[in-house]
Amino acid sequence: MRMGISGERGFVAALRIGLVCAALTAPAAAQQNPPVPDFSSNQVGWISIGENLTALPGVSGPGPIYDDPRYPYVPNNAAGRQPTFRIADLGNPNLKPWAKERMKKDNDEVLAGKIAFTPRSSCMPAGVPGFMTYLGGPVYFVQSSKEVLIIYAPDQQVRRVYLDVPHSAHPQPSWYGESVGHYEGDTLVVDTIGMNDKTFIDGYRTPHTEKLHVLERWKLAEAGNTLQVSMTVDDPDTFYRPWSAIRRYRRVRQAMNEEVCAENNTAHFADYHIPEANKPDF
Repeated sequence: MRMGISGERGFVAALRIGLVCAALTAPAAAQQNPPVPDFSSNQVGWISIGENLTALPGVSGPGPIYDDPRYPYVPNNAAGRQPTFRIADLGNPNLKPWAKERMKKDNDEVLAGKIAFTPRSSCMPAGVPGFMTYLGGPVYFVQSSKEVLIIYAPDQQVRRVYLDVPHSAHPQPSWYGESVGHYEGDTLVVDTIGMNDKTFIDGYRTPHTEKLHVLERWKLAEAGNTLQVSMTVDDPDTFYRPWSAIRRYRRVRQAMNEEVCAENNTAHFADYHIPEANKPDF
């Protein structure tokens, strides 16, 4: 059946309106569904910027632990200055009494000459958010549709983030706990629970309980040359209130090399409590 002139005009007008609407809505749809961020292509790794977790800009409320002002931390790369171990500021009002007591005992022992053990020095798993305090080597990402691996290169410590799935009803406590995640536009959101209490929160050896809950948001910045992770840390048995921090990394392009931390576990001047088998495994 042939349309009349008025019908043809109506059809053309409707077609034009449809094309205009499609042109307007396409950018909006693209904006609502940006591509998943790529943290891993072209042999890209990420080196931490700075030594510590820092307060999240623009967020009020508690932040991470810092140095005791009487004993400022001196890193190994400070030319002409004697390196020191970290001594926590126990004046942080967010710490509960048992945590302060344990950290004071540790502070006193370190000031008396004992070693301040860290996961890196002892070749032990760091847990979360301790993983973000690792220094000395790049972090790499392996991304798939179902899982994201976050790998600390110098000891091949691996975190596994399972995408678009709920938490288990009762996860068995472990060193890195259970991490589930999803993408919110250009951000990888990671939710971690189920950690044991054998790790530290940070380089100041802040303890925690098995109630620890960490939420991370990983996002590229500065035209992809910087990677930043903002985090919220909640452990109602250790802290009075949840607190926030941020960690930044700079892009490096290098292949991931194999390094076994516990391979060289004989120290001439100190025992760093590096794991050692009672007999050869092979």
